[in-house]
Amino acid sequence: MYKQNNYQILSNVALTNDVYKMVLGGDTRYITAPGQFINIRLEGKFLRRPISVCDYDDKSITIIYKIVGEGTEQLSKLESGEVLDVLTGLGNGYDITKSTKPLLIGGGVGVPPMYNLAKALLADGQKPTVVLGFNTKSEVFYEDEFKALGCNTLVTTVDGSYGIKGFVTDAMTDLDYDYFYTCGPLPMFKAVYNSTSTSGQFSFEERMGCGFGACMGCSCKTKYGNKRICKDGPVLVKEEIIW
Repeated sequence: MYKQNNYQILSNVALTNDVYKMVLGGDTRYITAPGQFINIRLEGKFLRRPISVCDYDDKSITIIYKIVGEGTEQLSKLESGEVLDVLTGLGNGYDITKSTKPLLIGGGVGVPPMYNLAKALLADGQKPTVVLGFNTKSEVFYEDEFKALGCNTLVTTVDGSYGIKGFVTDAMTDLDYDYFYTCGPLPMFKAVYNSTSTSGQFSFEERMGCGFGACMGCSCKTKYGNKRICKDGPVLVKEEIIW
């Protein structure tokens, strides 16, 4: 179930050169699982902008987004006190009942939903290992936040300027896990898919229209038929994915 409501911007700050963290104050009751997303209406834009939920409590929602076009650039210029029209409680989210030794893999702006997922797993008595992948040191964010939760946190950079040199899969070789959860770009997904022997859940980032399953604009093929990323996803299990 989703809900349309108005949310007040409590803060909107830069974490890196092009990645921002925004906290929205308002009703969060329709967010029920880590990995769900919200859909933000921006003035002058026809389509809403879907953004993964990084964290939430009973009064606020935290999102982290990257400037990739006009919409997110417009979002980055909004100030505290402004009000946004937002759809919340969208998507299916992660199922945390599948693991006992979970591995969380986030790449770039796929990192944010891993944070609330880590909190949910910890509350369930599980202690996740977290791998965060970036291109270079200047892009790294939220490492300290994961470590503050008590997670074993590894960071990779493609150019080797920070942490482990290479891709997220280079940090996964000797890790002990029985299930994984991931969010990030498709090339990373394919590498994770091919390098893991356990089952896992992938949160896909697709271009969306309505955000709640009406327009069919984000439909994709799976082994079990067509699924709408916004409604039946964004989380799909490894066994149903077709590359």
